[in-house]
Amino acid sequence: MTAATLLFLPTDDSQPWRWWRIRDDAFEREGEGLPDLTDADRVVAVAPADAVTLHWAALPARSAAQAVAAARVVVSDATAEPAHDLHVAVGQERDGERVIAVVAPARMAGWLAALAQRGIDPAALVPAPLLLPEPEEGYWRGDLPGQKVVRGRTTGWADEPVLTDLVTRGEAPRALDADALRTAAVAAIAEPALDLRQGAFARRRRRAAIDWGLMRRLAVLAGLILLATLAIDVVRIMRYSFGADAIEQRAATIARQGLPRGTGDGDATRMLAERVAQLRGPGQGFTRTAAAVYAIVEAVPETEVTALQFEPNGALRVSLSLAGEAQANTVKSRLAAAGFAVESSVFQQSAGRLTGDMTVRP
Repeated sequence: MTAATLLFLPTDDSQPWRWWRIRDDAFEREGEGLPDLTDADRVVAVAPADAVTLHWAALPARSAAQAVAAARVVVSDATAEPAHDLHVAVGQERDGERVIAVVAPARMAGWLAALAQRGIDPAALVPAPLLLPEPEEGYWRGDLPGQKVVRGRTTGWADEPVLTDLVTRGEAPRALDADALRTAAVAAIAEPALDLRQGAFARRRRRAAIDWGLMRRLAVLAGLILLATLAIDVVRIMRYSFGADAIEQRAATIARQGLPRGTGDGDATRMLAERVAQLRGPGQGFTRTAAAVYAIVEAVPETEVTALQFEPNGALRVSLSLAGEAQANTVKSRLAAAGFAVESSVFQQSAGRLTGDMTVRP
C-alpha cells in the first residue's frame, strides 16, 4: 500500500481518538486526535475489543448471506440477546475455520456516524484483537493505543485480569513488543481477516466520475464505424452501377454487330430491334405464323401444305390439300383457336382430294 491510516476508535467519549500512519507497508508515526487525511489515504478503523465478541467456527463454503445465516446459528447459544437482533460479520476461511464477529447494531451505527461527522468513510472496520498475529500456541498480549488486547488461535478479547485468567486458565499471555505489534498490524490491515462493514453497514460504492475523454474517443470511434459502413454501401452501389454500365455497353456492342455496315450512330439496341422486326415481317412475322400453321396441319390426319405465300401486311396464304371437308373445318377452327383470323377460299374436289387456300392473319 502507498499510504494508510489506522484510526483507533475510543472506548468511550472521555478518551481521545488515536491513529497510526502507515506508508509503504511500514509504520511511520502516531498521534492523537484526527490526522490530516488526503484522498490517497486508506483509512481502516479499529473497533474496541470490549465492544466486539469473536468466535471461530467451521462454516461450509457458501454465499455471503448463507454464511452469515449459519454464523447466527453458531453464536445464538453464546449470546443473551437474540442473534437476529445483533450484527454478525463473517471473515474469510482460513485453515478450515472462519472468524465470526458479533457487535450491537447501535454500536456500529454510532461508530460510523461519528466517523461520518468527521468526514471519514473507512475502507474497513476491524476488531482490535485481529491486529495481533495468530499464535501457534498460547496467547499474545499487545498494548494498542487506548486499549490492551489478547489473542489466541481461536479467541480474542480485551485484556482484563480476571477475564484473561479465566480464558487462559492461568496461562500468562506472551507480550508483543512495540515493533512486532506494529509490524503485525500493518500485515493485518493489508488483508483483513474480518471486516465489520458487512450487510446493512457495508460501504457504499461511489459512482465513478464520467470520463469525458473516453466518451469523446468512443464517439469518434462510433462515427468512424458509421462512415466505414456508409463507405462500404457507396462502394457497393458504385460497383453495381459500373457493372450495369458495362453490361449495357456490352449489349450495345453485340447489338451493333448485328447491324449492317454503314449504319449511323444511335441506339444500337433499338436499331437492332427495328431490323429484327423488318426481317421477321409485320404481324407476328413469317417464322412464328408458319410454325403455328405447320403444327396445326401436322396434327390433322391426311392434310398437307402445298404452298405458302407471306404478304407484306403480315398475312400468310396457305395452300392445302385435304382428305375432305371435315379436315378443312378442323384446320380452320384450330387456327382460330390459336389466335389467328382465318379466311377460306372455295375448296375444289380433284383426284379424290380437296384443295383450296386459307389466309391467316394475326
